[in-house]
Amino acid sequence: MLQHLLESGLRQTMTRLVRPLLHPAIPLSLQRTLVAQAYRSSVPPRDCVFHEATLGGMPITRASCGGSKAGTLVYLHGGGFVFGSDTTHRGIIGHLAKTSGCEVIAPDYRLAPEHPFPAALEDAEAVYKALLDDGVKADQIALAGDSAGAGLSISLAMKLRDQNVPLPSSLTLFSPLVDLTHQQMYVPENEPVLQARWLERNARHYGGNEPLTNPLISPIFGDLSGLPPLLIQVGSDEILLNDAQRLANKAKRQDVPTTLEIFNSLWHVFQIHAGQLTRATEALQGAGAHIKCHLAN
Repeated sequence: MLQHLLESGLRQTMTRLVRPLLHPAIPLSLQRTLVAQAYRSSVPPRDCVFHEATLGGMPITRASCGGSKAGTLVYLHGGGFVFGSDTTHRGIIGHLAKTSGCEVIAPDYRLAPEHPFPAALEDAEAVYKALLDDGVKADQIALAGDSAGAGLSISLAMKLRDQNVPLPSSLTLFSPLVDLTHQQMYVPENEPVLQARWLERNARHYGGNEPLTNPLISPIFGDLSGLPPLLIQVGSDEILLNDAQRLANKAKRQDVPTTLEIFNSLWHVFQIHAGQLTRATEALQGAGAHIKCHLAN
């Protein structure tokens, strides 16, 4: 009963406070400030430790929980490619550090419109390759992200594959943004978080002069064959539901081991409520199990 009331309250908060902020009429600088404040409600486990550092020339946050280190998880934050950072996402990063047993590395990649494609992809690539250069084996690295960061994770894996760079052991995607043309978005009865016009503005900012069908911008248009095992989690009440299903179906057709989990009545990147909302906590426990399962022993 209490969880039902909490879920209802969180939904109302997202609908009344967060969704109105994600409107193209609101200046991006103000959105960045207000959304960063909103993320303060996403709290990591108490025993997590965070350190700011540099890797591959990029500012990063390193997060760990407990003494064990099963491997390294590179986490790419969401925010429509226009806001978010390694610090706004400490809640979800911390919970993944706990459930996966990994040290989590979260790059503070460059944002659009100041830095359009391929800046974010280049930054993520630099961090991943720096890990390899430091002697971390690819089968001890996992890759994850939410929303734009989830799409960026797929793009990075595709680019690494095409360069014959060793791939990470697995991919974990929360509410992935993989089609910036937005031609086949789902229309839920109630969408508590995202607005289509806001996504369309961000796509123009991020794409710059590149066509949005470029597979490294919209990986749904790319070749997914040869990618690592894939876990996709998505809420049933978000406009990216259809894109998540399209990605899962395409990956399966191209023989990528794929698991799609649809969480009824939940919203875009509901996992940020882990530690409060039981279903969000359980989702990250499942994500952590997926990550651990595919790391080399």
